[in-house]
Amino acid sequence: MARTVSEPAITVHRVGREAQPVVVIDGFSAEPDALRAAAIAASFGPAAQHYPGIRAALPPAYVPTHLAVLAGVLGPVLGRGGAVDLIDASFSIVTTPPAALDIRQRLPHCDAFGADRIALVHYLAPHHADGTAFFRHRSTGFETIDDERAPIFFGQLEAELRHGGVPPARYVTGDTPLFERTLEIEARYNRALVYPSYLLHSGAIAPDALLSGDPADGRLTVTAFLSVG
Repeated sequence: MARTVSEPAITVHRVGREAQPVVVIDGFSAEPDALRAAAIAASFGPAAQHYPGIRAALPPAYVPTHLAVLAGVLGPVLGRGGAVDLIDASFSIVTTPPAALDIRQRLPHCDAFGADRIALVHYLAPHHADGTAFFRHRSTGFETIDDERAPIFFGQLEAELRHGGVPPARYVTGDTPLFERTLEIEARYNRALVYPSYLLHSGAIAPDALLSGDPADGRLTVTAFLSVG
């Protein structure tokens, strides 16, 4: 008897004052257990680009398999039409203890400045609820950082850090003197989060989180970056 696969459930949040869309897709993959098995068999290594953990290659079919679901949100919800190009995608696990975080990893960040860029996080750890939080920079009011805003934001942030000191050695999960949290999405098994890459955000990693590098136990996700249009 064939197994019944439920349709993904899509919820759209409009974040903060800028009302940018953040899309939650529950039941994103038809075969999440197979993805976990692939991750457990994969070879992980140190991540680049300031990601606080390790990464491994995805099965080649991952992105093509999920394009139909993504197409249902990229145009109608996110307002991004046109061809979808994959920039980067991998299995990812946060492993860096709070005490070892560099300054950039203690602050909200954006992944790209272009309006055509989209980020995807697919949560694949059944027992981890640490999701993703989104933020507003208090002094500028910015919730997104594009090419025009980038020099203003980074100049102001540098001045704030120079005069106010570096942030504590921990992952940013809530309000801080410099940033206000606008939304937090809890991780659930086989939940995906899709959002514009220029939104200020951070992994919402609890202080007591298990930061194992074992994909069977750690905060296993897929992270992907797309260009649309």
